[in-house]
Amino acid sequence: MNKQIRWIIIAAVLQILFLTACMGKQEIVFEENYSLETDSETVYSEAESQEQELTVHVCGAVKNAGVYVLPSGSRLHDAVTAAGGFTEDAAKDFQNLAMLVTDGSKVFIPSIQEAESLKGQEQDGVQSAEAGKVNINTADVALLCTITGIGQTRAKSIVAYREKNGNFRTIEDIMKVEGIKEGSFEKLKDQITVDG
Repeated sequence: MNKQIRWIIIAAVLQILFLTACMGKQEIVFEENYSLETDSETVYSEAESQEQELTVHVCGAVKNAGVYVLPSGSRLHDAVTAAGGFTEDAAKDFQNLAMLVTDGSKVFIPSIQEAESLKGQEQDGVQSAEAGKVNINTADVALLCTITGIGQTRAKSIVAYREKNGNFRTIEDIMKVEGIKEGSFEKLKDQITVDG
């Protein structure tokens, strides 16, 4: 009888130990799952915050030209503010300051003198009749600088190429200019024309 009671007690103790061990494992699994969920939430929030930002190049008649990271949904006015605001000679009304800026875009603020030159060129047909497209066969350096990815150096190279080789026959010909490769062309092709 004593042996039976002893075995029952041993069996009960073993069962309690087994159950305790199983519960401990469940707690560990729960903690691991919680940790994984927390990590995935962190990764998601980081990706979400990146989607909520855009990078824009602000140049021309602003106090601190450069590349700025802005919140998604920013306007042209926000980009100019990030660059320290207008300089004294800026043509403040030349651009639509309420316009949304897009990731990877270039914001060019002309001076009053440059704005007058640009307006004169538009009247002379330098800018294409196609809305917003720049004629790379007739545009000067200032107007070429309004194209995404084209700074003063590239604009001067375009003009120099044109003077040496004649007009571009197709917009793809702009890739013959030093420093303008296929990747750059893909970004600017919708902004240029050779017609008009």
